[in-house]
Amino acid sequence: MTALILVLYYSRHGATAELARLVARGVEQQGGAEARLRTVPDLRSAAEDAAAVEIPDQGPPYASLDDLAACDGLILGSPTRFGNMAAPLKHFIDGTSSHWLSGTLAGKPAACFTSTASMHGGQESTLLSMMLPLLHHGMLLMGLPYTEGGLSSTRSGGTPYGASHFAGSRGQEPITADEKQLAMALGQRLAAAAIALKRQP
Repeated sequence: MTALILVLYYSRHGATAELARLVARGVEQQGGAEARLRTVPDLRSAAEDAAAVEIPDQGPPYASLDDLAACDGLILGSPTRFGNMAAPLKHFIDGTSSHWLSGTLAGKPAACFTSTASMHGGQESTLLSMMLPLLHHGMLLMGLPYTEGGLSSTRSGGTPYGASHFAGSRGQEPITADEKQLAMALGQRLAAAAIALKRQP
């Protein structure tokens, strides 16, 4: 019985995508779990949307509502936009009303991660902004406990609200050892919860 964890993110310059891959690696370190990486497209005009391809030129496929229905757990990732999630990810989430009406995601575990250009650029508020629609969907939110040593030693990203990365103004800052450990721990922790819930009668 494998738990399918959807790692759904938007990334403009690559930092959030790199963090997503680490989260997915953490998921797959948990026996009995599989990570499915999906992204969302940039916002376009209605005419461009009609002509948009279904698969991006590179990276994982674009997410569909079916990906949400199939998952046993969800981990959302976005860069910070003025202390909030990026518009393309919010646009996708705003289109999930059918799942809200049917309760598709209710009772499934969820977590969030983010990256910022500045050290105090709204990491925690961005994570909280992603949690709000997940609460409306009835999901079970998870963060990172202080039993994860990286929370106490990090000098860059990493919060109890979820994994994060300080990327620098030009994306020049590499993911630190603490940020990497916390991102993988988030994925593994969420996967363990999804497996436990899936095994319940």
